[in-house]
Amino acid sequence: MREATIVRRTAETDITLTMKLDGSGASEIDCGCGFLTHMLTLFARHGRFDLTVSCKGDTQVDDHHTVEDVGIALGDAFARALGDKRGVARYGQTILPMDEALVLTAADLSGRAHLSWDLPIPTEKVGTFDTELVEEFFRAFVRHAALTLHVRELAGSNAHHIIEGAFKSAARTLRAAVAADPAAAGEIPSTKGVL
Repeated sequence: MREATIVRRTAETDITLTMKLDGSGASEIDCGCGFLTHMLTLFARHGRFDLTVSCKGDTQVDDHHTVEDVGIALGDAFARALGDKRGVARYGQTILPMDEALVLTAADLSGRAHLSWDLPIPTEKVGTFDTELVEEFFRAFVRHAALTLHVRELAGSNAHHIIEGAFKSAARTLRAAVAADPAAAGEIPSTKGVL
């Protein structure tokens, strides 16, 4: 079973997160940050990951610690659930339209944490959510999942659509990368023999 549970408690957040890579897209998410909860629900559905998240954070300050720490916990769960990555496709890529927005993502389960980010968001807020936190979330996730992720906006003018496109595209890209490769069952997909 490719799944993991992470408990992360700091002075700023208290998080319990469970991720199952081979799921149906079911989710039960309460981050205390409505926009992040919405994005993670979409992420679970489009990645077909089963995801439960409970986070109590210092949102009376702002959403920064909650968003970053949920990204950390999700990355830790993703890495733990993948194990040694034996038999996975390793790579994934998606170009996803979300109304006028068009977002490209590409991933490599390389074991090397790198985020290439080119997602201009035209507003500072979506509702009460600080849009600069989207990059913070993905940077935290990538560092802890130990993967390479490219996120590039090809078109877009609506901040909500751009961000939603990024989460949906990343989910579908990661779904492809973690999928079993029948031609390489039991193999580590690297000439080095380790990822």
